[in-house]
Parts: sequence; C-alpha cells; structure tokens
Amino acid sequence: MDLFIRIMGVILTYLGLLINKILEFLILRKQPDYPPIRNPILTKAVVQLVTDLRRGQLTSEQLVRAYIGRVREVNPSLNAVIEERFDEALREATHADTLIAKAPSEFDRVALYTRYPLLGIPFTVKESCGLKGLSYAVGSVVRKGMKAPKDGDVVELVRAAGGIPLLVSANPEFCMSFETNTVANGRCVNPYDLARTSAGSSGGEGALNGVGATTFGVASDISGSIRLPAMFCGVYGHKPTGGLTSVKGHYPYSLVDKNFPSYLQIGPITRFARDLPLLLEIMAGDNKHKLKMQEPVPLKEIKIYYAYGYSGLNGITHPYVDTDIKLTIVRAIKCFAKAGIRPQLLDLSFLRNSFEVAITALVDLKGLPSIITQQSDRPPHMKMLLMEMLNSTFGHSLFTKEALFLELMQRLNGMMSAKNMEQYRQEVGPLKAHLTELLGDRGVLFLPTFHTSALCFHTSLVNITGIDNLLLFNVLGFPATHVPMGLNVRGMPVGFQVIAAPYQDKLCLQIAAELEVAFHGWVPPVLHQLVSPSSQ
Repeated sequence: MDLFIRIMGVILTYLGLLINKILEFLILRKQPDYPPIRNPILTKAVVQLVTDLRRGQLTSEQLVRAYIGRVREVNPSLNAVIEERFDEALREATHADTLIAKAPSEFDRVALYTRYPLLGIPFTVKESCGLKGLSYAVGSVVRKGMKAPKDGDVVELVRAAGGIPLLVSANPEFCMSFETNTVANGRCVNPYDLARTSAGSSGGEGALNGVGATTFGVASDISGSIRLPAMFCGVYGHKPTGGLTSVKGHYPYSLVDKNFPSYLQIGPITRFARDLPLLLEIMAGDNKHKLKMQEPVPLKEIKIYYAYGYSGLNGITHPYVDTDIKLTIVRAIKCFAKAGIRPQLLDLSFLRNSFEVAITALVDLKGLPSIITQQSDRPPHMKMLLMEMLNSTFGHSLFTKEALFLELMQRLNGMMSAKNMEQYRQEVGPLKAHLTELLGDRGVLFLPTFHTSALCFHTSLVNITGIDNLLLFNVLGFPATHVPMGLNVRGMPVGFQVIAAPYQDKLCLQIAAELEVAFHGWVPPVLHQLVSPSSQ
C-alpha cells in the first residue's frame, strides 16, 4: 500500500460519507415531473420488438415515432440529449418497413432478420462514441460545433445490423468524470431524483434508458462509465472483456498507448437483460465467435463467489457500502441457493492494493488529449492547470473541475512514487492470472458496483475512493454487468455487478437474465399508465 495515498484516501472516504449523509437530509428528493409511459410499445424488449416487426404486428415508423415522442416528453426534465436526428430516423424507418414488406413469406422475413437482426429498431448513442454528422464536442466548450466525421466502429456495426440512431446523448467533458455536468451543456439529471446525478461518463444513456426513452444505448466504459450510470439509473449495463469491441471512432482516443483499446470498451446499456446477448454479439463484430454464445452453460454448473467489499486495512480505507446494496447481493445468493447452487463468500485480501493498482493504470495512459490544450503532445503549464482548477471551483472556467482534477492527478502520477508505481504495475499480471484461474469458464463474482446510490452533484471527487470497484476490472480486462435489483428506502435504484473471467461475458449475461426473471429488473421511475392501442 502507498501510505500517502491511503491517508488521503481515508480523509476523502470519511469526508465523502459525511457529506453524503448531510446532503441526504438537506437536499430534498425532487420528484420526476415528466409523464409516465402510456404507450405499451415502449415497455417491450428489443427481442420482442424484433418479433413484432418481423410478423407485421408493428411498423418501424410506429416504433420510431413512439420513441421520438418519449424523448420529447422527458428531455426537458433530464437534459440528456445533445443533438437529435429525428427526421432522418423516420426516413430510415420508412426504408426498413419497405424492406420488410418486400419479404412476402415468414421464411423470407426470418432470412431478412438473420442478415439484419436489428432492422427497424431505434437506439441512442453516447456522444463520445461517434455518430456521423452529429455533435462530437464531448462536453467541451472549445470543441462546440464539431461534428463526427464518420460513425465509430461499434455504431457502424449496429447500423449495419439495421438499427436506427435517434440522437447523441450527454457525457462529461472528455468523459473525465462520473457525474455528467458540463459548462457546455449543463446537468444531465437522474430520472428517479432530479436533484441527483445520472453518473458518468455515459450519463445521458443511463438517464434515457432509465426513463424508457430508448430501446438501448451504445456507451463506453474506461473506469465504470457504463456500469455506474446503469446503477444510478436502475438499468443493465455491460462492460465487455477488454479488447472485445473496437473503440475506433471514440473520442478521446489514444493512438500510442497499447493498453487503451483494452481498458476502454464500448458496450450496451438497456432496460432488459434478455436483450444483452444479441446486442453484445452485434457490437463484438468479428470477435463475436470468442463469446461462444451458442454454447450455453447449465445454471447448476455455474459457481458463484461473492463479496460485500474489501477486507482488512483495504476495507477500512474504502467507503462503507450501503446496507441496501449489500442486501441486493444477499437476495441474489439466496435465490441461487434455492436453485441448488452454493454461493461462496470470497476473501478479497489478495486485492489489498486494489486502489493503487487501478489508479496507477489510469494515470499511466498516454496519448490522451488535454482538455485545455486539446492536444496529446502539448500539456498545459502546471500553473495554468492549477489556475483553471481554482477558477472552475467558483464557476469561472471553461472547463469542469472533475476533468481538471483527473488531468492534474495524471500529471502528478497519482501522487505516488515511481518505485511504488512500478510495483503496482507488476501486480496486474499475477492478479489477472489468479482471478482467471479462480473463476475459470464456470465462475462469476458478485461485487458492489459502487458503495452508494445516486450522488448529489459536485460530490464525485469526495467519493472517488470507490472507483476501484469499477476501474480494477477495466485494468484486468474482465467483463462485468451491472444488475439492477429494485429501489432502496429512498426510492433510488440499487444493484451490484457480476464479473467473469475474460471472454466469459455470457456468464454475466446469463446471471443477469436469471435475476431479471426472479426480481423483475428495471423499475420505472414513474409507474406506467398504459393505454391500449385501440384507444390511442
């Protein structure tokens, strides 16, 4: 352990816990002010919608119009949309309907959907993932007005599968925060409590999925940026195995760091666990064979390990995990125990340097652009960086304080000595080998995604010591799925993440699907008031 880092961590941890508790009493919950879902189309999973489209029970134009209407209803409250392409989406929906109509028999339509498995399905895209012709500012005032020159690789794969993009959604500046709140675009708020954050960096996708305003979102995760918004907004989010999906077309991107394409992964956020296998196979592209989705593992053969947090001194210097979150793991293991599986409590003492290993890997990343100079090879002078940090604290900077803080941490090597950092780099390989052997091709680990539910704005920095629960599995390259498990006593979403060995993503998704059946998964922020199609 690094003594200085741990002392600072203890200070931040207990300061964060105190601030969270004070704000819980001072800031009253701001109830959602948008209408409930009334159109039953908006309550269906992608796999159901595909069946309806194929059978002619629904048209793509009806589906796209329903989601456009929902986005327009909720976005004034959420501020999740950066730029939309509704007119283009409707034209693409008409084209999809034409293709479906030209397939006269059920056999022809099955063949059509085998080739285009998402034909006519609308979806949304995190701004940083790149959607041709739409905003590519990525939360930066300096980049305001910039448009994506082409689709990012994963977006291109989803469109090639017949998906219809509706919009690009909000993210923090250069994705360097876990709350989506920028000078350029303002706050993207939580759909369950408009006074709290939707998290980051895929905050816009978390909010839109949480409120039922998209079928699924294309998002990215380098230190929890899919899983944390999924948790805060009550939906499913999957970070794939490191290197499974292409990250070309994402901004920011590093051309020189060999670890970057593994640490950063693009994956789905969705309300329905049963959609994840289809979406992940499409996003994996040429790597989908590595997932072996067609080789299911019998549930009784899956070995489940679980932990509520770290042990020993590492546990003391980490935030206390909310009881409501621990109880979600208890409920899950009891559920599987009834199915004949014996979950095993895992001692995480082998992760005693989890925070240092995770932070070292993050600050080691090279070739990423500075938010100030916008260039990777020209960092700002330290004096300028500190001045901008001071200005941002009082709201007088073009840049956000969280992004500036992370850039400062990188410049300072995470406030660790070079000798200690080398030790932590050397620990990555043995840690990965140990966990890979432990989990094998039949094991999963249940672990809290984060220590608490959705945060108030401007509190992410004092809660940063909880980040290694997320970041560590980017560094190790393990797949991880956040599973929503209902709401806590304050009405906020809670859940945990399911982790598996590299390329065993299907185990995470299988467990998520089992828990969705048992506990019903996504709970809408406002109860539905469904209207039958005939009365609309």
